[in-house]
Amino acid sequence: MDHAASPPDEPSVGRTLAVLGLAAMSYALAQTSIAPALPDIAASLHSRTQDVTWAFTGFLVSAAVLTPVMGRLGDMFGKRRLLVVVLALFAMGGTMAASADGLGLVIAGRVVMGAGGGILPLCFGIIRDNFPDKRRAGALGLVSAVVGVGGGIGLLMGGLLVDHASYRWIFWTGTLLALLSAVAVHTLLPGSVNRTPGRVDLPGTLLLAVGITAPLIAISRANEWGWSSGLVLGPIAAGLVVLVILVVVERRTADPLIDMGVLGRGPVLMTNLASLLVGFGQFGVFLLVPQLIQTPTASGYGFGGDATLAGLVMLPGSLTMLAAGPFSGFLSARFGGRTPLALGSLITGTGLLLLAVNHDSQHAVLAFTTLAFTGIGMSYAAMPNLIVDAVEPARTGEATGINTLVRAIGASLGTQVIAAVLANSSSATGPQPTAHAYTVSFTIAAAGVLVASTVTLFIPRPRNRPQTPSSHKETGPPGHAEDTPSTPRPAPETDSRNPSPSPAD
Repeated sequence: MDHAASPPDEPSVGRTLAVLGLAAMSYALAQTSIAPALPDIAASLHSRTQDVTWAFTGFLVSAAVLTPVMGRLGDMFGKRRLLVVVLALFAMGGTMAASADGLGLVIAGRVVMGAGGGILPLCFGIIRDNFPDKRRAGALGLVSAVVGVGGGIGLLMGGLLVDHASYRWIFWTGTLLALLSAVAVHTLLPGSVNRTPGRVDLPGTLLLAVGITAPLIAISRANEWGWSSGLVLGPIAAGLVVLVILVVVERRTADPLIDMGVLGRGPVLMTNLASLLVGFGQFGVFLLVPQLIQTPTASGYGFGGDATLAGLVMLPGSLTMLAAGPFSGFLSARFGGRTPLALGSLITGTGLLLLAVNHDSQHAVLAFTTLAFTGIGMSYAAMPNLIVDAVEPARTGEATGINTLVRAIGASLGTQVIAAVLANSSSATGPQPTAHAYTVSFTIAAAGVLVASTVTLFIPRPRNRPQTPSSHKETGPPGHAEDTPSTPRPAPETDSRNPSPSPAD
């Protein structure tokens, strides 16, 4: 029989948020902490640096493919259960990479760690299921901010471990955090009441994997293979064709991996476009600032620092995200998600433009980087709030997973475009990029996020949060009261955005 339940109390909300923040931090650290370690890994494993970058690329591609898949599986089988599985896979991959004696196993471990891409949509879905309306926007903002903070701390942590210990501790640290998070999720979090029963869409999963993997690998190697090379253009074209086929197949599938009807809604579509552009521009900070700090002073513009100094310069900006995320959530709750996304994009674009104009002193770089990070934190937090406002509870993991995927694709594009600008400015006599190349790169990154702020203006305001279609009824686990067909659940008289607490998975 149907049962009512009281809203979650404050200690329960705080505990859930702390656990989800820890899980998100595990993934965020893995995104960037390996970057300072690539030369050290190459030397330790007697490999070429360009070969070691596959450890970075493998993680990126794996996370891009598995993020929406894990989000959808969480919608189907329970978000808490899938979050434990994802964290366990993440820890397994970290163990493989940390203990590897050869580059192949390191890359394989990083590919397995890519399952951690599912952490974010699963966290967002758990917040949607279990938090009251007044806390939801801020909670989504805080978890999103943790991802940005973790990215900055990851650079610092990677630099410290490379400079003073071993690259292997980067992987061991991620493994320990993931295991601790998995235990906390299993023992402290409630289960999911909002589910979409169905079968696993294997054809859709395979098409998504091919359609995303081929272009991302080609883009990630474009600067090495040549942007006009058939090795780059061929996989990009093939991937786009496969993605078109995916759209056709998913529209005809009863239980699709990606609901194209949801993806095509105005708020979802335009938010994803803005996310692509924010992702394109934001990695201008993550890529350019550390490289600028570590450029030798003989170049005439670099600061000759090490990886640790680069991380320290990034740290204040990363920490501002802890304030920017909840503030963005407050603005989302008060004015809607468009406001903080537009404002955050403008702030980030301003910071990047200032870096383009003046990156001659460490104080200027520190100040403008912090400003850009503040805007990134606001934008990060606004995106899941906009998506959550536009979809049914039972589609939250799927929709936020696609949004995370789109942002990752934008980051990959931005990273490679900026890397190409820097590489083309160097020569045999001057192996370092020129100061002008940094000016151009910061300007390109700024253009991406400033265009995103314009796109934000075209995101429709959702009149009402959509109700779950009858074909995707929200149910709990078999045998629970939510599944009892003889007692239909009455339509709620109050705000449908406030779901009941969930039974255990």
